[in-house]
Amino acid sequence: MTESQPVNTSHPNTKPNSNSNSNMSSRSNSIESTSSNPSKPHTGGDIRWDAVNMLTSRGVQLGISDFRLLKRLGNGDIGSVYLVELRGTNTYFAMKVMDRASLASRNKLLRAQTEREILSQLDHPFLPTLYSHFETDKFYCLVMEFCSGGNLYSLRQKQPNKCFTEDAARFFASEVLLALEYLHMLGIVYRDLKPENVLVRDDGHIMLSDFDLSLRCSVSPTLVKSSSVHGGGSGTSRPVGLIDEESAVQGCAQPSTFFPRILQSSKKNRKAKSDFGLFVNGSMPELMAEPTNVKSMSFVGTHEYLAPEIIRGEGHGSAVDWWTFGIFIYELLYGSTPFKGQGNRATLHNVIGQALRFPELPHVSSAARDLIKGLLVKEPQKRIAYKRGATEIKQHPFFEGVNWALIRSATPPHIPEPVDFSCFASKDKETMTVADGGKKSNNGVGGCYSTGGGGDNKINGGSNPSCHDPDYIDFEYF
Repeated sequence: MTESQPVNTSHPNTKPNSNSNSNMSSRSNSIESTSSNPSKPHTGGDIRWDAVNMLTSRGVQLGISDFRLLKRLGNGDIGSVYLVELRGTNTYFAMKVMDRASLASRNKLLRAQTEREILSQLDHPFLPTLYSHFETDKFYCLVMEFCSGGNLYSLRQKQPNKCFTEDAARFFASEVLLALEYLHMLGIVYRDLKPENVLVRDDGHIMLSDFDLSLRCSVSPTLVKSSSVHGGGSGTSRPVGLIDEESAVQGCAQPSTFFPRILQSSKKNRKAKSDFGLFVNGSMPELMAEPTNVKSMSFVGTHEYLAPEIIRGEGHGSAVDWWTFGIFIYELLYGSTPFKGQGNRATLHNVIGQALRFPELPHVSSAARDLIKGLLVKEPQKRIAYKRGATEIKQHPFFEGVNWALIRSATPPHIPEPVDFSCFASKDKETMTVADGGKKSNNGVGGCYSTGGGGDNKINGGSNPSCHDPDYIDFEYF
């Protein structure tokens, strides 16, 4: 196992249900689709849903034969991802293909099932949309959004000194934070945050990927009194008390990204206060959802990102995501992780016993260092966000000035170059098949696309055959 490969010595604690992939029939086309009735508010106007629904409205049950496989984008522990075109629509997707026999032989069917079930739950601008899923005799397939901007690891490698400016890091960290907040509200502990798993969409905003190591558990989001209104960081981290029982909200709810900004001076909003009880003592409440009651004993993650409680085998909950969030911000700002050793064993030893240190260069603000210190506390109970989750982190001075409600309208620090799909337009030349493993390239793809050599070298062995091509674009999905 290489230095940065994910480790997994046990399976996520996920209960199989009646629709378990391992119990699915082995018909040669699709047996189930999530595409006919998306009911996902944030994807309104999505041309990919329009294309899928155009076919399903005609009674087509999508299967692998409805897609033209164009290029293998990357391969990971449980599958490979391909760039595909939905035939007859000129619409492109990323299809994750998992070999059933391989999964079964390695006891990883449950991981594939976990990822599919989690993806089917998600409806958030910084998380993947599952457009369809189906199986063939040999494969399980997930159809998701194609992100043309590569991942944050590859993008970081292209920055001066291989690290982001503080403004850029704040932007990416803000969007990742909202994605983690949403996942925790659904009772999902991500457990695999790292720059390689943060993809960049066409518009420069991010999307988390790879949920096969995630842990699912029960959670009860609760409305708590806030020390600041939505729309910007407060620069403080004052204690927040629970509101009265009548105003408490138990159950699943949308995170702060979807709350409108409410101005207290408006008569209309004063009416909303009395009608809906949104305000407590003049401030807008926050939703808190930390599934800390879960205690998983699984040893999963990437060595440099593993939380101390995972290494010690003490059992872990959602606080591991806040540890990895601290490592993530550190890497964006400094270009490396803080506890990396000469090998895996040394790295794990450093995570447990080595004090956090900050290099003198590059210069990083005291607010950024303070947030990282609060996240990288080795005892999870003393870690920032242990009790109040993302609510507490958003009020930290590092995020002062971030308009959480309008973050999707912010200008990203990097906008990917538009992808020229014309090199896939040829219909005369042979199209690759999954069985080829993506090796056929006689459709003119090779000169236009290549997978980059990511941090863990899991993409085509880390090769970069088109790095000197001016049209070369990085694509990584693991």
